Amino acid sequence: MRHWNRPSRLDLAGAEALIARWHERWQAEKAGTWAIAPEGGGAVGLIGLTDIDLVGGSGEILYWLLPAGRGTGITVKAADRLARWAFDDLGLHRVRITHSVANPASCAVATKAGFPLEGTMRGALLHADGWHDEHLHARLRTDATP
Repeated sequence: MRHWNRPSRLDLAGAEALIARWHERWQAEKAGTWAIAPEGGGAVGLIGLTDIDLVGGSGEILYWLLPAGRGTGITVKAADRLARWAFDDLGLHRVRITHSVANPASCAVATKAGFPLEGTMRGALLHADGWHDEHLHARLRTDATP
């Protein structure tokens, strides 16, 4: 999980600061972050809507999942549910998902959640092992739901 996501390992103070930033971004209507958890179970991942532009009608979904939740389809359901909320409640027009082209699991989640692949952004994201090309997926409010 650390390979695909930033920040790297956090100590307690770093985690508290990150959660405080999430709260500030929620209050500023710029982002929201939630746990992914199966019905009646504990958290197995995280999903967020970030880079929210209410005037411009767009945002970006991000997610990660612990091994305990992988292969269950829970992230696909969470991404679809978050997109529907972004369209229906926030009034967004376009929601995107980006991921390293070297991460086929994230590609499968995006596609199954109804975010068609639009293209590849070259050298778009710096990971610990260097610059990665990224896939760009997007869903419009007017698209058929998966």
